[in-house]
Amino acid sequence: MSEITKAIQAICTEKGLSYEAVLESIEAALAAAYRKDFGNRQQNIKVKFDPDTAEMKAWDIKEVVKDMDLEQLEKDQEEMAVRREKAYQENRELTEEETADLLHFNPKTQLMLTPAKEINKKAKVGETLEIVLEVPGEFGRMAAQTAKQVIIQRLREAERNTVYDELKTEEGQLIQGLVQRRDKTGAVIIDLGKTTGIVPISEQIPREQYRTGVRLRFYIVSVNMGNRGLEIVLSRSHAKMVEAVFVQEIPEITSGVVVVKGVARDAGNRSKVAVFTEDQSIDPVGSCIGQRGSRINTIIEELGGEKIDIIQYSDKPEEYLKQALSPAKIDNVELNEKTMEATVNVSSEQFSLAIGRGGVNVRLAATLTGWKINVVDNGNEEKVVSSEDDVEVIEDLVKDSGESHEAGKVASVEEKVEEVEEKKEE
Repeated sequence: MSEITKAIQAICTEKGLSYEAVLESIEAALAAAYRKDFGNRQQNIKVKFDPDTAEMKAWDIKEVVKDMDLEQLEKDQEEMAVRREKAYQENRELTEEETADLLHFNPKTQLMLTPAKEINKKAKVGETLEIVLEVPGEFGRMAAQTAKQVIIQRLREAERNTVYDELKTEEGQLIQGLVQRRDKTGAVIIDLGKTTGIVPISEQIPREQYRTGVRLRFYIVSVNMGNRGLEIVLSRSHAKMVEAVFVQEIPEITSGVVVVKGVARDAGNRSKVAVFTEDQSIDPVGSCIGQRGSRINTIIEELGGEKIDIIQYSDKPEEYLKQALSPAKIDNVELNEKTMEATVNVSSEQFSLAIGRGGVNVRLAATLTGWKINVVDNGNEEKVVSSEDDVEVIEDLVKDSGESHEAGKVASVEEKVEEVEEKKEE
């Protein structure tokens, strides 16, 4: 094995690239160096390099095209320049339709039929000629510098493409990253190891601190190759992040025995997760709670202390709505299927609990179920709150209800844990 081959393999290991990708970068660099010292800009140079023997061969690659009238070609090229300038002034790109009437010829990649036959008598229009080029001697200092720059650039591109291919398959999943800094727009830059991602303000959890050096999990919203390179958008507030955390932390969901039917989230405050299983021997809610709340507490900690309501999904709207409005106890549900509007009746003691602070409970329930929800106080039927009401309106209606929202939230989690433990003892 030659020293060059060993060096290529070392680069592959360090950068996580394939042998072929590194070799292609070297050949592109040698082509640039050849053009610098021995060739010209009208050559479309291809190089084949043998790392074991350090030998290289070079060709000028041309596509054979039909003969053209040189005077007409020159006139058409002048007209092309005029049209391109006009399009530039109009701040747009020149379209192929606008130049279809003009002759096109690229001397770097194309060769007309007559000169092509001088090289190969059997040359035909549409064929590709590989014209052998001599390698007169060793490259000069400037050519070597050019080759170095090309190798660095091509390796960066290859590494970026490898990372892109890897992360593109992970869209919609979680990834760990190290908080690096916050930029001028307020977005948080995350170190992902081989690259960086960005958490825009819209994808951040309100009041969550992103301290430099802290390691967190993020939801991968999108992975794209933009004009500035690899663009990875991450999120901490996306509703799908809650589901992704459940998939990772709950074995029954990971295996598919328990299914997440829906997620509604008020990031940093509260989420509702509907779960379901066809296996009657499994309690889907209990599976998510875990022994003495171990699993749900891990998830709550992962989401920065965000409250989680786990409810059992039902294909019966009345039952699903009652579950979605937990921890409140619902007396009655009336449905208008044409307008997808539900009216739920609760006692005065349960009214504020059904609504939640600022209406968060009823809004999340509406999002989860897909129904507009009107909550009616049985003790005062004029007191009605809709899931579509503004926060200020809701606060005015429930401020005198006397029910503690926070107490209700805590109790709901504790009650679920107690229910799971009681079922296990039975």
